[in-house]
Amino acid sequence: MLKTLIIDDEPLAHQVIKHHLQGCDDISVLASCYNATEALRYLAQQQVDLLLLDINMPALSGIELLRVLHNRPAVIIISAYKEYALEGFELDVVDYLLKPVGAERLFAALNKVRRRITSTKLPAEPYIVLKVDREKRKFLLNNISLFEAYGNYVKVWQGEQMTLVNSTLKRLLQQLPGQQFVQVHKSFVINKDKVLAVEHELLRLDGEQQVKVGKLYKHRLIGLL
Repeated sequence: MLKTLIIDDEPLAHQVIKHHLQGCDDISVLASCYNATEALRYLAQQQVDLLLLDINMPALSGIELLRVLHNRPAVIIISAYKEYALEGFELDVVDYLLKPVGAERLFAALNKVRRRITSTKLPAEPYIVLKVDREKRKFLLNNISLFEAYGNYVKVWQGEQMTLVNSTLKRLLQQLPGQQFVQVHKSFVINKDKVLAVEHELLRLDGEQQVKVGKLYKHRLIGLL
């Protein structure tokens, strides 16, 4: 649900916008403010996801309002004045609509807001940066099944694909999240999420890799599956 605040000094503009929004089940209009000062007071007490904002208002304009907001929500400007569009986009507004605004144009702008909010809420996929020959390379942690010690190097296994990286297993282990990776042998660190089966001293990983468990690490098998 997108919590929305309408800010416009014209009552008719509020009526038109609310009429268009009647068919939007994910839009909740929390309040209507008729000037920027009133809006600032409201925003100091209530968090919103979206501002539907006019430009030309008494005392404080919509552009001036945006400049003083620190934690700015998504903004769609709805104005009769196209000459402020550049300033609006410099302030990272999602869209700039000209009055009188039609339902189709408003819905297109709302879709932009939905896409932006969805993209910002997606968590970044965790990764580790390791040195391969002379370059640094990013490895997505969720793709890695196994780290295998190989002298002063480590073999990074992603399924059947192996990459040799410049690191010791001990140093690399310090960079890994313990809730996802566990050492089961002096030469092996496995991704818990890739374990398919546990049998005595052997682990079978996704991709049919088999890993021997060292005697000192057997206690780490408890709760692995």
